[in-house]
Amino acid sequence: MEETHKHNWRTKLHEIIYEADTPSGKLFDVFLLILIILSIILVMLESVNSIDVQYHNVLYIGEWIITILFSVEYILRLISVKKPLKYVFSFFGIIDFLSTIPMYLAFFFAGGAQALITLRALRLLRVFRILKLARYLGASNQLKDSIIASRIKILVFLFAVMVSSVVFGTIMYLVEGEANGFTNIPKSVYWCIVTLTTVGFGDIAPQTPLGQFITTIIMVLGYGIIAVPTGIVSAEYAKASNKKDNTSKSDSDKNESELKIVPLNTQSCSSCLAEKHIDGAEFCYKCGEVLHHD
Repeated sequence: MEETHKHNWRTKLHEIIYEADTPSGKLFDVFLLILIILSIILVMLESVNSIDVQYHNVLYIGEWIITILFSVEYILRLISVKKPLKYVFSFFGIIDFLSTIPMYLAFFFAGGAQALITLRALRLLRVFRILKLARYLGASNQLKDSIIASRIKILVFLFAVMVSSVVFGTIMYLVEGEANGFTNIPKSVYWCIVTLTTVGFGDIAPQTPLGQFITTIIMVLGYGIIAVPTGIVSAEYAKASNKKDNTSKSDSDKNESELKIVPLNTQSCSSCLAEKHIDGAEFCYKCGEVLHHD
């Protein structure tokens, strides 16, 4: 009887913390997101000297309260799963740990480690689970595949850009010289990259007619450099889209039920932490563990 009570308690805790299909789960996640945003705001305000001088104690206490709440949440996450190490070494587990530990490090080691609390911004990724946006991110995989497919071309292009920057930077160093701000080749290469990318900080500017002519060429090349990687990825994306369309046409004779999008939920397995289960699923698709339902 006691074992069953313990099991039910852990199951309910897991449902609240790891899932967002129930009112209590949604409430917990929304409260967690509010804490994360509030924590980031506190750290940002603390970095403003005029505000920190006047409200340092308030900000410091607020950060500690939030850190303690996150620590409790981290412990509860460990308790509510059957294999805690799965959570500890998972993506969100590592993010949760890194976003909690800085305040403790700052307490024992002076040096502003609490600024690392801004890592908590990564925890906002949980909003995708709460709002069930994950199911609509399928198109992003196509873009990711296009970038991966064109990675060699992009790397070759970047290598050519770096070589061009070194060459033009060296030429500008020889043409302009130290008197005009091009004090060394690395600084000249920096200027060339800034100009080539059309950023143009203006901290260094050519003064000689020849240097200005070379600068004009570099700036014109910059527009082409911006267009090239975009064209490479766009071509791969179009190729992937055409392939997908052809595949869809070849499967047009399939039953409508086979093409139907299967609804997913935010239910999380208490054993392996797998998510995105089909609505009504009784077992985890990854480890076979029984899924708990209301």
